Amino acid sequence: MDHRHLPLQFQRLEPEQQLSESRRFAQRMAERRTVRFFSDEHVPFELIANAIQTAALAPSGANQQPWHFVIVQDPEIKRQIRAAAEAEEKLSYEHRMPQDWLDALAPLGTDWHKPFLETAPYLIVVFRLDYGLAKDNRKIKHYYVQESVGIACGFLLAALHLAGLATLTHTPSPMGFLTEILGRPQNERPFLLIPVGYPAADATVPAITKKPLEDVMTRL
Repeated sequence: MDHRHLPLQFQRLEPEQQLSESRRFAQRMAERRTVRFFSDEHVPFELIANAIQTAALAPSGANQQPWHFVIVQDPEIKRQIRAAAEAEEKLSYEHRMPQDWLDALAPLGTDWHKPFLETAPYLIVVFRLDYGLAKDNRKIKHYYVQESVGIACGFLLAALHLAGLATLTHTPSPMGFLTEILGRPQNERPFLLIPVGYPAADATVPAITKKPLEDVMTRL
């Protein structure tokens, strides 16, 4: 078995530059907000492709890269996705969600209506590959799929934000309709649905805050 390694290409920064780059990235990411009101303004596809390329560089269990990204632009397909998502969300809001979940969502002002699924110029549907398929249709076991795809989604959201685009992480439940509408193979499962574009001119976001550093970090 070939265990060949290559020299690491690593750029060592001066301490001042390290701190400057770290602070700049943290500030840029602090500006990211989940957006539910999109403009239908055209977005160059290259921005989307570059972000997907970045996401695909994420680390993964045994380097199996258990992800696939479907980019939806077609208005009819977006319409189908919206109709199916709203049907599931309506059931969830009216029958499936316990009251404590509804209470937790109340400050965000969300409901089962999802117009952004048609308005946003792109929908990125992230699929996790629960196992691989060889050319002879033999199953190939994948490892740490959830963790790997989650990291890739983090890369993707950061890349889209740094490209000056707005995003929303949407997880209609259940999401099986995405597999059917998009014609994905049996080894793929929907993981995340991300509308992408520019925010509407009159877009608003909930007045929320993030936990302070001392609440989310422990130093021993």
